[in-house]
Amino acid sequence: MNPIIECVPNFSEGRDLEKVERIVDAFRAKENIKLLDYSNDKDHNRMVVTAIGEPEAMKAAVIEAVGIAVKEIDLTRHEGQHPRMGAVDVIPFIPVRGLNVQEADALAKAVGQSIADVYALPVFLYEQSASAEHRRNLAAVRKGEFEGLTEKMKLPEWKPDFGPAERHPTAGAVAVGARMPLIAFNVNLNTTKWEIADKIAKKVRFLGGGLRFCKAMGVELKEQQMVQVSMNLTDYTKTSIYQAVEMIRFEARRYGVSVAGCELIGLVPLQAVIDTASYYLGLEDFSMKQILEMRL
Repeated sequence: MNPIIECVPNFSEGRDLEKVERIVDAFRAKENIKLLDYSNDKDHNRMVVTAIGEPEAMKAAVIEAVGIAVKEIDLTRHEGQHPRMGAVDVIPFIPVRGLNVQEADALAKAVGQSIADVYALPVFLYEQSASAEHRRNLAAVRKGEFEGLTEKMKLPEWKPDFGPAERHPTAGAVAVGARMPLIAFNVNLNTTKWEIADKIAKKVRFLGGGLRFCKAMGVELKEQQMVQVSMNLTDYTKTSIYQAVEMIRFEARRYGVSVAGCELIGLVPLQAVIDTASYYLGLEDFSMKQILEMRL
C-alpha cells in the first residue's frame, strides 16, 4: 500500500467565503489527494483544512495553497479572536499509514524549504521538526503574533529555519512541522465575560498546572453572545475529551456559569469518541469490536 500523510493547514481567513473556496480548491480534484474536511469560523477569522494523500501529491497541493493564501490574505487588515502570525499560520503533517513521524518530518522540512524559496516566506519548524527545544511549542513560536514578528525575528534565537530573516509584509511567517494526531475541541460557556473563559483556560491547560496534553485559551464569540474555551488535545490517549470537558465544567461552577455546548474542529479519531461515549454512558469493558461498522 502507498504511504498516506495527513495535513491540517490553518489559514487566517474565515469570513470571505470566496477566498476560502479559492484556497480549498488547491486540495480539490487532485490525483492522490482527498479533501476530508474544511471549516471556517467568523469569530476566529480562521479556516482549517484536513486532507490526506500520498506525500509528493500532498507537498504539491500544500505549496499551491500557500501561494493562494499569500496572494489573497493581508494580515495588516486581519482581525480575529484566534492568535496568528501568518496568512498560512501553521502546517502540520501527521503520519497515517506506511510512514513514521521521522518521514513526516522530512516531508515537513521539504515543504518548508520550498515555501521559503518560492514565496520568500519565513518558515519556523515546530513540534517533532523543531530545530531547538524552545521552538517545539507552537504557542511559543507564535507569541507576539504578526504584529510582533519584526522585532522578534531580530533576536538570534528566533531566526527562521528557512527563508528571509524578516516578516513577509502581508503574509507574516508560517510554522511547519510533523506531529502526532491532535483533537481541536472547543467548549462554549453561557456567559459573555471573556475573562471567565480566560481564567478557566489557564486552569485547564498544562502550562497552568492543568491537563498534561491540553493547550487552551479563552475566546469571545461575539455573534453567538457567549465565550469559549478553545483547546488542542495533543495526545487524546492520555488527555481525553471527557476529562477536558469535565474539568471546564468543574471550574465554571465557581463563576456560576454552565457549559452551553461543545464544538469539534476538523476530524477526530474514532477511539477518542468511543472513550468519551463509554465514560458518559458508564459502559464497562467496551471495545472497538462492539462497533457495528468495525465488523463489516
